[in-house]
Amino acid sequence: MNQNSANLSIGGKLKYFVTTNQIGMALVFSVLLFLTNVIIAPQSLNINAFGSIFALTVMLTLASAGQTIVIISGGGGIDLSVGAVMSLTALLTVGVMNGNEGYFLITLLMSIGLGAAAGLLNGAGVALIGLPPMIVTMCVANVVTRLQYVLTEGKPSGTASPWFTKSMTYRFGSVIPSSVFYGIIIFALVFFILNRSRYGMRLFLTGNNERASFLTGVRTVQIKLAAYVIAGILSGVAGFLAAGYMNFVRGSSLDTFTMRSIIAVVIGGTLLTGGKGSYIGTLTGALLITVLTNCLAVFSMSQSTTDMVMGIVLIIILAMYNRTAPVRQ
Repeated sequence: MNQNSANLSIGGKLKYFVTTNQIGMALVFSVLLFLTNVIIAPQSLNINAFGSIFALTVMLTLASAGQTIVIISGGGGIDLSVGAVMSLTALLTVGVMNGNEGYFLITLLMSIGLGAAAGLLNGAGVALIGLPPMIVTMCVANVVTRLQYVLTEGKPSGTASPWFTKSMTYRFGSVIPSSVFYGIIIFALVFFILNRSRYGMRLFLTGNNERASFLTGVRTVQIKLAAYVIAGILSGVAGFLAAGYMNFVRGSSLDTFTMRSIIAVVIGGTLLTGGKGSYIGTLTGALLITVLTNCLAVFSMSQSTTDMVMGIVLIIILAMYNRTAPVRQ
């Protein structure tokens, strides 16, 4: 609690918390939704349910890592190719690995390379040519999606290796998924990039005010280009890990992660205008979306109805606490 809220009434303090603490509100909504789910379906209060929430939250957090960096970079930055890149690398991972234990490193490097290539295309279009991020990344997503069907001829085949699948799906005490260890590695990497590196500092400066950053000597073009390349690599790795989690992958099966990654990032407090955000916030946003999805699944709704209801609920949530204006100096 800072000096601005110290003298407020209880109602004022509550309003202040709701409008300024995005991470805290994401956690509050997650708890409320989970309790609602338990009230509606008491059988959902079990160890396996907690394990599923942890596992799905980890996957969405992995998918949202690169999206966080791109949106922080500002200039309307957004990556609509996240899901397509994940689907492509996941498809090729199971296809090349095909149950063989010795192909882990090869498929990982392949996923990193493909993700970097997609990110480079996105970054070149946005940072070098100056095209709108939404248009560029959407076009790249379409190309990557078509490439999935060209490479697999519409008939995906293969599975992840047994060890890889176990390393993603095993649960310690039926609660903590083994995939959390991959999540910790990615979290540490992204946290270092954003909070401990010179690049991260310049990324926030560029997102907050690109023109001013350029005038102070920041190479904003290179900063934004690198943001998309890093995002592409992280999406490629997320698709690789998703292949281990799912074991068998179909074309475009991970495309839904594009929109969910954007929502998770914004719910976590990252401004769509750039310059402000954190990966910790993205994690809490991913948790909220996972709990909300589980809650809606209790009603056995169709996928289209579930998407509609989720959209309405999320709009309400965003309207309540994601209205802080960016600081421009």
